[in-house]
Amino acid sequence: MRALKAGVAVLLVAMGASASATDITVSAAASLTNAFKEIGTAFEKDHPGDKVQFNFAASDPLVQQISKGAPVDVFASADQDAMDKADGLKLLAAGTRKNFATNSLVLIVPASGTAPIKGIADLQQAAVVRVTMGNPASVPVGRYTRSALEQARLWAAVEPKVVYGASVRQCLDYVARGEVDAGFVYATDAAIIKDKVKLIATVPTETPVSYPIAVIAAGPQAAAGRKFADYVLSPAGQAVLAKYGFGRP
Repeated sequence: MRALKAGVAVLLVAMGASASATDITVSAAASLTNAFKEIGTAFEKDHPGDKVQFNFAASDPLVQQISKGAPVDVFASADQDAMDKADGLKLLAAGTRKNFATNSLVLIVPASGTAPIKGIADLQQAAVVRVTMGNPASVPVGRYTRSALEQARLWAAVEPKVVYGASVRQCLDYVARGEVDAGFVYATDAAIIKDKVKLIATVPTETPVSYPIAVIAAGPQAAAGRKFADYVLSPAGQAVLAKYGFGRP
C-alpha cells in the first residue's frame, strides 16, 4: 500500500510539472542566434518547466510569418523598421516594446582574400567584383548598409556588384567561404568566425543599430513571453548579450 501511495504521489507530481510546463516561441533576428540560444538555456534553468523554442531569420520575413498567424509569443528585431511594421499590423502587446541591445555595421573580407580593400571607398575598385549585403527590402542589415553607402556617395558604384543575402548570417557565410570579395555584417557576426573573415572597418550609420523586443498580443503563451522578454532585459540577459559583443540599449 505504501508503495502504491508513493507511486501515485510521484505520478501526481509528474502530472503537475507537465501541466505547468510552458513552451515559449521566440522569433528573433538571425544576428541574435548565438546569444539568444544561450539566454534561452539560462532562462530555462531559472524557470523550471518552461521551454524556449527559437525561430531565427531576417526580421521582415518573421513579421510576415507572425501576421499570417504563426504561433509566436515574442519577437526580437534587428532594427526599428521591422518592429514598426509589426506595430502597424497591431501584432504587439501594448506597452511591451523595449530596446534591449545595440550593434554596429562592419565591412569584412575573406581571411584568405586578396582584393586590396582597406575601407568602403575601395569597393569601387575594378578588382572588387562581388560585395554581399542583406536585401534592403527585407533584411535590416541591408537597410543599414544601403543608407551608409548612400551617405558616403558610393551606392551607385557598389550596387552593380551586390550579391544580396536573405539574412545577415547568409552574408557572413558568403564571405567566410570566399564567394565574394567583401561583405557587410554586424560586428557581432564577424566576431563569431574570426578565423575565416577579417574585419576591415566599422561603418558609420546614420541610424543607430538598435534591437527592440516585444510580446505578441495573440501569442499562445503571452504571459510566459513577458517573462522571457523581461529576462532578456535583466542583468543576466544583458550579460550574455555583452559576452557576444552587443552593446547596451
